[in-house]
Amino acid sequence: MAYESECRPSEIVTSFLLKTCPSHRRLREHDIRAVMLCAEMASKRTPDIEEGKHIPLITGSYAEFYIEPMLPHFGAIDVMYYYNTQLAIPRGHPPPTQLPAEFQNYVEVFEIIDSHLPAYVYLLTRYLLTQRIGDNKYEYFEYERKPYFGNDSRFSRGDGPTRGKMCYQGPALTGDCSDIPGMMSCDYVRCVHCLVWPPQAAGWTTRHRNYGWPDSATFDRVVSNGCDVVGVAHHQCKKDKWMHKAQHRMSFSRAEIVLMNSWITNKSTNRLSRITSLLKDRAIIRPC
Repeated sequence: MAYESECRPSEIVTSFLLKTCPSHRRLREHDIRAVMLCAEMASKRTPDIEEGKHIPLITGSYAEFYIEPMLPHFGAIDVMYYYNTQLAIPRGHPPPTQLPAEFQNYVEVFEIIDSHLPAYVYLLTRYLLTQRIGDNKYEYFEYERKPYFGNDSRFSRGDGPTRGKMCYQGPALTGDCSDIPGMMSCDYVRCVHCLVWPPQAAGWTTRHRNYGWPDSATFDRVVSNGCDVVGVAHHQCKKDKWMHKAQHRMSFSRAEIVLMNSWITNKSTNRLSRITSLLKDRAIIRPC
């Protein structure tokens, strides 16, 4: 009987998730380091613009999951950031007249243009926004010459970490600090922020949800956060000289953070039970 009870997959998985996904995440040393890396990035200035700033966000597993790592000495901290002097808008979307306070008085606006591959796009330089002094609203000027924003422009001098070895991995600038005691490696990903939910992901907002998740508050928060565009080409386009340098990928890391963290609530026990039931129903978890 003891062996039988130990082999119930749903109970094993539920027990594991409940133990490793606490409703209140414990503050760890690595969490403090992640905040310090964000603060370091926020203190940097945009090249050629004295008032320009970097706006950082902790992404990846550190922001999305509450599972305590089984191998705590491995992994990296992911920091996504954008310049407060640049903005992306969907194609055909009117230039904004109001922006969040973090944006500068002068903002370059890129239009998101679809490529032939899903989730991969181009950024067309379209407008320059200037903030009026009286009402703080923005007026726009359309560029006569509209070049594409290259993904080779995704990093500027001084964007990277101040310590450790640096190397490029896809859209990320990685700071390898493995040789420094007590330090974790960090992946920096520069992006261009889009304040509105893009039409490329419109299907997510209208699809049927069988289990009532996410709820309306979480849904509204996901959509209101918009998305980001990171500079990297699809692997099929690596050999094309122009697409390799001009292509970008849409990122929904902000949505992923909100969705994943919405599970860690007072109702997490019921939701974790639903996960295990779903896994059993689909034979992902098999009896011993």
